[in-house]
Amino acid sequence: MEPTPLLERTWTRGLLDVLIRAGLILVLVLFCFQIFSPFRDLMLWSLILAITLYPLQQRLMGPLGEKEGRIATLIVLISVVILLVPIYLLGTSIADSVDNAMTIVKDQGLQIPPPNEAVAGWPVIGKPLSAIWLQAATDLPGLTAKYIPQIKDISLALLGRVAGVGMGFLTFIFALIIAGIFMAYGKAGSHAASQIASRLNGPVKGPKIAALCTATIRAVALGVVGIAFIQMMLVGLGLVFKGVPGAGLMALGVLLLGIMQLPVTIITIPVIIWVFATEGPSTATIVFAIYIFVAGLVDNVLKPLLLGRGVDVPMPVVLIGALGGMVTSGIIGLFIGPVVLAVGYQLFWEWVEDRSQEEGGV
Repeated sequence: MEPTPLLERTWTRGLLDVLIRAGLILVLVLFCFQIFSPFRDLMLWSLILAITLYPLQQRLMGPLGEKEGRIATLIVLISVVILLVPIYLLGTSIADSVDNAMTIVKDQGLQIPPPNEAVAGWPVIGKPLSAIWLQAATDLPGLTAKYIPQIKDISLALLGRVAGVGMGFLTFIFALIIAGIFMAYGKAGSHAASQIASRLNGPVKGPKIAALCTATIRAVALGVVGIAFIQMMLVGLGLVFKGVPGAGLMALGVLLLGIMQLPVTIITIPVIIWVFATEGPSTATIVFAIYIFVAGLVDNVLKPLLLGRGVDVPMPVVLIGALGGMVTSGIIGLFIGPVVLAVGYQLFWEWVEDRSQEEGGV
């Protein structure tokens, strides 16, 4: 039986209404995303910090009272004070290192030794590298003039990265303040998250998905990012107080290695060797060497305490998240990337396992 013209017109009109509504919703979503996108990383990191610190707030609610706002404010104030001192010291160290390097180049000039003859024998890159190196040792002004555009681009990129690091730490402080506001409404936020998850995944799976996301965020934020940050502070403060050149940059290297799950001894052992070679064995250098070596291994003690707790996130996922986050969002992405990718990884495998169980039950 063929549809009547009236039925066709009704069906066409209904489809047109659906398409118009969907288009309007899509436009609204795009506008909302465009407006929100400048604050995306800030709000995302604030939410991660709030979820991570909320158990501490719940523990303090008994001894310090039942008002979430006061306890959240106290946690934020203490955290900001704790962070500002080492960040200031590391920032001052980076500035001093750059200033000292410029002073040395200005006063003494940049002396580059000629390349070893074996360099020219390296495959593929040996001869061009040896030629550039030799020209740098014999005619540095000429080489600099030849590659001025490239040097300018690299210099601007490095300055941008350094500025990005400073802005990242400033964003970190602002995110901590916003996280305090989130924690002040912790119970309402937890209920809203459960409602959203239930709306997307059903009333049975919704709370389970919300709990999985919360557990993953806390495990990765504490067990990976938190431990790396603690290591950076401990090692960085030791380097600053010892007066090691480039202490701030080395501390950032410790942070990067810690998040990528690589041994921090890659930095600490060469520093210990350099200190003994320049200052010789003494009480101060021995104490410094012991402190730096232990600080570089503190993750082996903290990881069993903070990482895992029922959440299995492979280290390659954390590594890819750290590198990808740093490339896309700078220093703040270094923190956000592993957490977000770990949550996505856990949700993906939760979906795979649920699908397998459904097929097995058929």
